[in-house]
Amino acid sequence: MNAKPLLRAIDQVSYWSGKAFAWLIVTLTFVVSVEVFKRYILNAPTAWIFDLNNFLYGTLFMMTGAYTLAAAGHVRADFVYIYMRPRVQAALDLALYFLFFIPGILGLIYAGYDYAALSWRIGEHSTVTAEGPPIYHFKSVIPIAGALVMLQGLAEIVRCVSCLRTGAWPARLEDVEEIDVIETQLGHSEFVDEESRRVAMEGAHAIEEAARHRSVVDESERGDRTP
Repeated sequence: MNAKPLLRAIDQVSYWSGKAFAWLIVTLTFVVSVEVFKRYILNAPTAWIFDLNNFLYGTLFMMTGAYTLAAAGHVRADFVYIYMRPRVQAALDLALYFLFFIPGILGLIYAGYDYAALSWRIGEHSTVTAEGPPIYHFKSVIPIAGALVMLQGLAEIVRCVSCLRTGAWPARLEDVEEIDVIETQLGHSEFVDEESRRVAMEGAHAIEEAARHRSVVDESERGDRTP
């Protein structure tokens, strides 16, 4: 069975949701800037602004989790991981997904649904200020974000299985990467010699490869270790 269409479809859902909710950082910056002006210049602070900031930041943090997983951007012990062969990486990832990821995210979805359902039933409002804004819609973000992360996690498990079979990680969706910025800057710089440019690009590509679940061990060295 060809898993590539499935992986691509799930990746697209995660990328779309992450990029859409990433715009909340613009809204959050605007809201904070306006409130700073009102509070310190006009001496007219807004009572519910603290709640709104929490809503925006919490939603941004939760709803971009699946995107970060799809881009292999979560924190890991790279100083050990990148020197493993792809099959070893996949086996380690697979074990961790079943031991920690699936139970943890299922718990998040279950508990988050309970919190959200109860909040909707009682029409919960914030207690930070008198007559605080409603928060049941905000609590609904918890199970939704959990479901998106779980969906992407299932795609990552399929990737691990595919890598165990083939010995190579399936490709991920292309995205604008820091490597593109580095290439542009170095390519137009008059103050970087060719050797320095080559060394910098090799280092940047190595970091990119490690972030995308590929080993940075030289092909010759890997071949010597392969039985």
